[in-house]
Amino acid sequence: MKQDIAKLLRENAYPGRGILLGRSADGKHAVAAYFIMGRSENSRNRVFVADGEGIRTEAFDPAKLSDPSLIIYSPVRVIGDTTIVTNGDQTDTIFDFLQKGGSFADALRTRTFEPDAPNYTPRVSGLLHGFDYRLSILKSADGDPSSVRRYFFQYWDPRPGEGHFIHTYRCDGDPIPSFEGEPEEVAVEGNIDAFTGTLWENLNDANKVSLFVRYIDVAAGTCETRIVNKNH
Repeated sequence: MKQDIAKLLRENAYPGRGILLGRSADGKHAVAAYFIMGRSENSRNRVFVADGEGIRTEAFDPAKLSDPSLIIYSPVRVIGDTTIVTNGDQTDTIFDFLQKGGSFADALRTRTFEPDAPNYTPRVSGLLHGFDYRLSILKSADGDPSSVRRYFFQYWDPRPGEGHFIHTYRCDGDPIPSFEGEPEEVAVEGNIDAFTGTLWENLNDANKVSLFVRYIDVAAGTCETRIVNKNH
């Protein structure tokens, strides 16, 4: 059953980093969205910038950048007609595997969750090809770093107006609990500007940092992109 993405975001102060893949309500567009949030000054000191067909994160104020590891990376890259979206440098791992004829899953089997004890932030990843998409999460075993759990989800021929949403954290906390269960089925409504507005306006105002949304016209092979940064 499709949930209201606005309500999910509004009621969760800290989902962390999130990926939403789906199909527009008019049935014509494949949809990809990715957002980042932050609680520390280092995490909040970021912006999304266009980088070829994808995006990368940059420090908004380079003088305040204390640790670039885990926060400076390319969340979105495109190879052929396939779009990769992730919350870390596994974007590059997936890109390299696909370039050599490997698979999304094979690439992620070489990776694990982030080493940021005590949170051990999950790595969430998505792959969009035509209207079909895959999602994945790599996470610790209930916060135990001695064990990794890798989950993969495939969505073929999604119905118009349908999407799936996965995020790093279940909610705020200390340590922050990892996402649990299957990606959440959500409604994808409106054109790119309306949907971008819905996402941005309902992310927690104190913690939201940046948002990327792309609508791909699958038949025409063209796309529209929106980038929203709190720092500007």
